[in-house]
Amino acid sequence: MAYPSSSSSQPLANPVSIISSHFCAPYPIDLAIIRNVLTISDGSFVVTDINGNIVFKVKGAFLSVHDRRVLLDGAGNPIVTLKQKLMSAHDRWQVFKGDSTDSSDLLFSAKRSSMFQLKTKLDVFLANNTKEEVCDFKVKGSWLERSCVVYAGESSTIVAQ
Repeated sequence: MAYPSSSSSQPLANPVSIISSHFCAPYPIDLAIIRNVLTISDGSFVVTDINGNIVFKVKGAFLSVHDRRVLLDGAGNPIVTLKQKLMSAHDRWQVFKGDSTDSSDLLFSAKRSSMFQLKTKLDVFLANNTKEEVCDFKVKGSWLERSCVVYAGESSTIVAQ
């Protein structure tokens, strides 16, 4: 997770690490999503830094019956598996450790904040938040602006952007 890039922003006193502290940085990191036109139907793409180095890869079927994608590190090692939950009113995704989809490896789930929205708004619930009365994180994004911001719960505290 990167921190906000504005000069007035300060890193959190206690950085949040959901997957691994290896993927956290105390400074902003600009990333770009690059989708290969030839493989657009398979849902695969790469994430690069500003120097064009591959930081992450995403492999998986796009628009299949079992929408499942695997996030890999730059070397091709599985970090997490994203699986769309079938029959979900709010387009829910579950995220598991490595290449697993076993319920014991669930890290968190994310769902749209509302069924109809113009900008992306997601509620994220950690695996131990089974009641889901309050989200652990909120993601607000804009495809048009090519940006997203991650907030701690329902607060205005930015944990990544």
